[in-house]
Amino acid sequence: MRSSVDKNMTTLGLIGSGNIGSALAKLAVNNGYQVVLSNSRGPETLQDLVASLGPNARAATPAEAAAAGDIVVVTVPLKAYRQVPVEPLAGKIVIDTNNYYPQRDGQIAELNSEETTVSELLQQHLPSSSVVKAFNNIAAADLITDGTLAGTEHRRALPIAGDDEAAKKTVTDLIDLFGFDVIDAGALSEGWRFQRDTAAYVSSFTVLTLRVALAAAKRYSED
Repeated sequence: MRSSVDKNMTTLGLIGSGNIGSALAKLAVNNGYQVVLSNSRGPETLQDLVASLGPNARAATPAEAAAAGDIVVVTVPLKAYRQVPVEPLAGKIVIDTNNYYPQRDGQIAELNSEETTVSELLQQHLPSSSVVKAFNNIAAADLITDGTLAGTEHRRALPIAGDDEAAKKTVTDLIDLFGFDVIDAGALSEGWRFQRDTAAYVSSFTVLTLRVALAAAKRYSED
């Protein structure tokens, strides 16, 4: 992983600081990033987490985290995606970790009909941002334990999807830094290939086996 801190330290903003957000914050700090965390309950509720992460982490509001981040992770329950601040994220790369769980999020008609995907909904909400779907098919604990150096045999691979090639390259580099190979599944509309309950969801894959799982993906209506 990163052996030294960049002279101009990059900042990772997090909108949502649950299990995935906390794990990504830890990876970011460990690799030399500044981290700005936020949640829906207020910065004061994040003080213990911030203290555990050290001096390169701080708590803020979602709008402040969005404004501060060079890259911003949205990791909130899908039902809350419309609460993500829009203006501070204009022109920025936004990583979407969301999955659709109807029992938690309520029924979302356009997802039930499969006319769109989870990350396309966020992209519609953030028209001036470049959304990349990532980190949605790995458990938070595995983010911390499964990362290895580039070139490691049987290194775990994670998928991404997005419409902006430059944004995907930046996210690929970040994921590699965090210890994982990356498979580009294609446009944001292809994000369904590694959504909840697909062959590529949650299980551990190498580059070769992840390609197979993505190709074997079936839409819910096909099951």
